[in-house]
Amino acid sequence: MAAELGSAFLLKIGDGGSPPAFATIAGLRTTQLTINSDTVVVTNKGSGGWRELLSGAGFRSVSLAGAGVFNGSAAEARVKANALAGVLDTYQVVFASGETMTGQFLVTRLDYAGDFNNERSYTIALESSGSVVTA
Repeated sequence: MAAELGSAFLLKIGDGGSPPAFATIAGLRTTQLTINSDTVVVTNKGSGGWRELLSGAGFRSVSLAGAGVFNGSAAEARVKANALAGVLDTYQVVFASGETMTGQFLVTRLDYAGDFNNERSYTIALESSGSVVTA
């Protein structure tokens, strides 16, 4: 697998259409994706002292996080509106290889910060709801 540039990891938000058109959440400097998997333990007396897990059981989720510089884009305004309303929206992550991950996410945290005579920055955290599709 070839190394990929971090700048080619883009977080995008849908426009609410069907199918959605996606806009890059402008100003992101760092992005992070975490795939979580809850397990179902089926260890028993016959496991020989080793933990056993049930394949395909439990639940999976995806967490997205990013930090960047606020620039007042329409995509950022949509993210802020979603955070204030507590509504799900369609988000997409695009990797340098062209692979995408798309699904419904809830903004679970949106922080703004700024220093005098400096740019206003923000951090964002999102949690998936339902399936996340890769393409």
